[in-house]
Amino acid sequence: MFNSDWYNNLTKPMFSPPSKLFAPVWTILYGTIIIALIIYAFTLTHQKKLRGYIYFTIQMILNLLWTPAFFYFQNIGLALAIIILLDIFVILTIKNFYSVSRPAGLILIPYLIWIIFATYLNIGYFVLN
Repeated sequence: MFNSDWYNNLTKPMFSPPSKLFAPVWTILYGTIIIALIIYAFTLTHQKKLRGYIYFTIQMILNLLWTPAFFYFQNIGLALAIIILLDIFVILTIKNFYSVSRPAGLILIPYLIWIIFATYLNIGYFVLN
């Protein structure tokens, strides 16, 4: 699925990190995403949680769609559209999780920061290539 020749030949935006950084960062972030979901799921509340689960599911689907859009289909524009939607749904997830459990919402902040940085990179790849 990953075409390293295609990716390596792209003009990279400023502040583009080395490729070897992505796996450990995503491993940590996926761990925090799971922890946030567990905290949210087990928080006792009178609030309805369905909307939070919907936002969470949508943002995870978008997260999983970005990689094939960018690397397999080599469609930087489609990947950009996906990641912008991802930004929106992560913000909605954080707001909803935070309203039920502050820790569940706060744990997702590094994830939001990383995907905003990834959005910057995606915009850079789109403009430069």
